Amino acid sequence: MADYGGGNYMDNIVFELKDVYFSYLGKFPALCGLDIKINRGQKISIIGANGSGKSTFLQMLDGLIFADKGSVSFYGQQLNEKKFNDCKFSQDFRSKVGFIFQNSDVQLFCPTVKEDIVFGPLQLGVEKDQIKKRLEKLCAALKIEELLERPVYQLSIGEKRKVAIASTLIIDPQILILDEPTAGLDPLTTRNIVDLLIEENNAGKTIITATHDLHIVDEVSDIVYVFGQQRSVVKSGTAADILNDLALLQENNLVHIHSHRHKGRVHIHPHLHSGHYVDDHQ
Repeated sequence: MADYGGGNYMDNIVFELKDVYFSYLGKFPALCGLDIKINRGQKISIIGANGSGKSTFLQMLDGLIFADKGSVSFYGQQLNEKKFNDCKFSQDFRSKVGFIFQNSDVQLFCPTVKEDIVFGPLQLGVEKDQIKKRLEKLCAALKIEELLERPVYQLSIGEKRKVAIASTLIIDPQILILDEPTAGLDPLTTRNIVDLLIEENNAGKTIITATHDLHIVDEVSDIVYVFGQQRSVVKSGTAADILNDLALLQENNLVHIHSHRHKGRVHIHPHLHSGHYVDDHQ
């Protein structure tokens, strides 16, 4: 397999998008003029209202769709249909890039949880004893040992999300791409997933997360990109830069204004759409 990367991650560009456009059916714009560079080992978050292009962007990084205009590169190699027709490149890419869909049912299709989790590494030719070790470690980390022999349709949303994450992590990819990984989950499951992402990043993995849960953004981000209704980046910066910019969040439908009457006066407060962010540095 090709040896991508190496050395200090700041010198290694994993993904680079230059003036990227994409539209569905050639007439419904989804991405308009994206210029984004993601370095090896970074934690990147994508936030924005529904319809701003977040999921489309992630699918493009995963090689599921391709730019109509502009270029998308992976360690300097252009991502296009022709490239993925090369079996060697495709297998190498799939072993290095793991995608966790927003809808876990898209990923889970085997009769049992265990079969779903081990499906990927078996297809990639990972040795069975190595798969067993990885399976045991992931099941302990995600607390899903008791689910292994169950059919997926019997699982809750949170359990399915954990299984989908396990089925991706067991491949041991260098890059993790996650679409709304904590949507609809209880606080404990959310905490477990965030802790796992931080652990994976500390081990050197690049983490790219699209999320509406603004309360996790500080922990899963070195850089945050805000996608606007024009399907382009309206601002990027650290989590503190972005989350403390109330006007930016309001303009892009990431917070709403709540008013209430107290002692004869109307008070107006901003509310995050999901969770609450507290800047510990203030």
